[in-house]
Order: sequence, then structure tokens, then C-alpha cells
Amino acid sequence: MAGYISDDSRKVTTHRLVEMKQRGERISMLTSYDYTMAQIVDGAGMDVILVGDSASNVMAGNVTTLPITLDQMIYHAKSVVRGVKRAMVVVDMPFGSYQGNEMEGLASAIRIMKESHDALKLEGGEEIIDTVKRIISAGIPVMGHLGLMPQSINKYGTYTVRAKDDSEAEKLIRDAHLLEEAGCFAI
Repeated sequence: MAGYISDDSRKVTTHRLVEMKQRGERISMLTSYDYTMAQIVDGAGMDVILVGDSASNVMAGNVTTLPITLDQMIYHAKSVVRGVKRAMVVVDMPFGSYQGNEMEGLASAIRIMKESHDALKLEGGEEIIDTVKRIISAGIPVMGHLGLMPQSINKYGTYTVRAKDDSEAEKLIRDAHLLEEAGCFAI
């Protein structure tokens, strides 16, 4: 693992991640849902810790990510943030907290940031681009999420590799460009 994990103890920010990418440095990211695991993962030198909506499956025993609520995500995010000194903490916005309309998405994003911070992750591309733009315009860093999208399990019917056919692959690339143009710091 030598050379893969940073020995830099400064807080990781979106700016630092961009610098790391420009220098060709590897960026490490793992998921945590609680204080103890966050301490371990942060102490191991991870650059980014995701508070994933997969807490619905892993911590609560649900079959999908769909049942987890905004309140539950904030609870997990606050627990993780308390255990982190260096890593950037990225919080998944749960299903139903941003897909309805951009103002609802912005209100959910502001609440997560006020109660936890550092950045948010939203699943989807063109369908949610107005919400992404609105959140970013409020000064909230957004990581885009494409490809395997658990919040869309009912749409696709399975957790499977996406974009195998040309039209889906082209949409994936278009969505990635849209998210990048909207100002997402990572995808």
C-alpha cells in the first residue's frame, strides 16, 4: 500500500482533490456509517469518506437503499463527521430528498450541510441537472453519481452493470459531461 495513502494530515477539501487529480495522485475513498468506523477509515489515511445511503441495507437490514430517510442520513453523517479529522465527508442524498423539484432538493441539501458537511452526492444526470445546478449555486459541493444507481432499482429491476448498449453508453457520457459542466467537483 506504500504510495497509495497520503501522509498529508491537512483536511481534504474539494480544492485539494482537484489538485491531487491534476498531479495524477490516487484518491482513496471508503464508506462509513458510524463514528467508530469513520475513525478507523480516517486514521488509515483515506481521502474521502462516503456516508452512503447503503446504510439502509448495511445498518438497517433493508433490501434496497430506498427506505432510508433524510433524518437517518443526517444521523449517520453526524456520527461519521465526529470521527473524522482529515478526510472529506461526502453524504448521499437519499431517495426522495431531491428528485421531486430543485427547491426541495436545495432545502434537503442545505439541511444536510448545516447538520453535517463537507459535500453531497446525488444520483443521476440529465433528470436531476437543474437540482444539481441549484445546489451548487448555493455554494454546496456536489459529487455526481452515474452508472450503477441503487436509487433506481425499481426502474431497472436489478443491480447490474449499466451502459452495455450504445444508447445507454452515450447517455452515460452525456450525463457525465452535464454534471461536469454544472460544476460537480467529482463524478
